[in-house]
Formats: sequence, structure tokens, C-alpha cells
Amino acid sequence: MKALTRYAQGRPTAQVARELLEEALAREARAQALRKLARDYAAGRQDALGLLADFEPLAAEVLSEERE
Repeated sequence: MKALTRYAQGRPTAQVARELLEEALAREARAQALRKLARDYAAGRQDALGLLADFEPLAAEVLSEERE
């Protein structure tokens, strides 16, 4: 809790905690979507290539976040 309070830097800790959880959930949802796309592509789904174009920007974002 002390670390969260320090991280909040004067902002309400509940708000900061909520924002951190929302970011983590969004990041996990993007990662799950990419894993599903990879499974579909490997399984030879016909529309997987079309979906790939939609998820390329997400892949770059997820990879950059994982490196941080």
C-alpha cells in the first residue's frame, strides 16, 4: 500500500489503483486477442490473414509494453 501511495503522488490512491487495473486488463485483453489470432492463423482459418492486418498495431503495442 505504501508503494501505491508513493506512486499516486498526491492523487487519490483508489483512482490510481483503478487506472492501473484498467491498464493491466486492457493489456491482457490485447495479448489474448493476439494469441487467438496466432492459433487461428496456425489452424489455417481463411480470414486469419485479414484479421492479422487489424491486429498488427496491437502486436507492436503489446510487444513494446512487455519490454518496459
